Amino acid sequence: MTQPILIVDDEPHIRELLAFALGKAGYATVEAADGEAALEAIAAHKPALVVLDINMPRLNGLDVCRRIRAEGQLPVLLLSSRDDEIDRVLGIELGADDYVVKPFSPREVTARVSAILRRASAAAPAEEPKLVSHGRLSLEADAWRAAWGGDEAALTVTEFGILWTLASAPRRVFSRDAIIDRLRGPGFALTDRTIDSHVRNLRAKFAKLGGVDLIETRPGVGYRLGPCQGTSESAGA
Repeated sequence: MTQPILIVDDEPHIRELLAFALGKAGYATVEAADGEAALEAIAAHKPALVVLDINMPRLNGLDVCRRIRAEGQLPVLLLSSRDDEIDRVLGIELGADDYVVKPFSPREVTARVSAILRRASAAAPAEEPKLVSHGRLSLEADAWRAAWGGDEAALTVTEFGILWTLASAPRRVFSRDAIIDRLRGPGFALTDRTIDSHVRNLRAKFAKLGGVDLIETRPGVGYRLGPCQGTSESAGA
């Protein structure tokens, strides 16, 4: 990989620990000690992914995440403290791809980084089509492009992965666990709440384009793709 991983944390020992773990896994890294330095490093180094602490001086991680997402789809993995559940959920709603809770295992962070980058770079599986159309929704796997009636929706890597999963079998109801397994493989500590936050983001983004029936909720079961016709009659809560 020519693009490095940017590690952003105001604690030097955390940056050193993550740089060592990611280096062992074959990733180049650059570091930043606060939010403003992170934005400068993004402009200078064009990283492939940002590992971003929430609680930092000068500019906190949520503000940095908001600015990153306003500029494009650079993947973001948040680091947060155990008592920051609200901030973690807000981070996902701002467009972060995943989060890890402190104290963490460096191996877990490395695994999460690898999973996000695989989703960002890999083409769709050979047995699946590279283009899916359903109603007014269209998805292009190679370009990671999602559109509603020709109008493109800017999605994060994880949001696209969820929507692609639902669109690959539009009649199937996917449990949250099934979606997690599709995105990351079994055993990752992604929560139901994280999936729900990403689904809320997807609904909000497509609602602005008229896609109010993008995803249906089946209470007690999970989610399925809606009719994608632009009507609210079949949309779930």
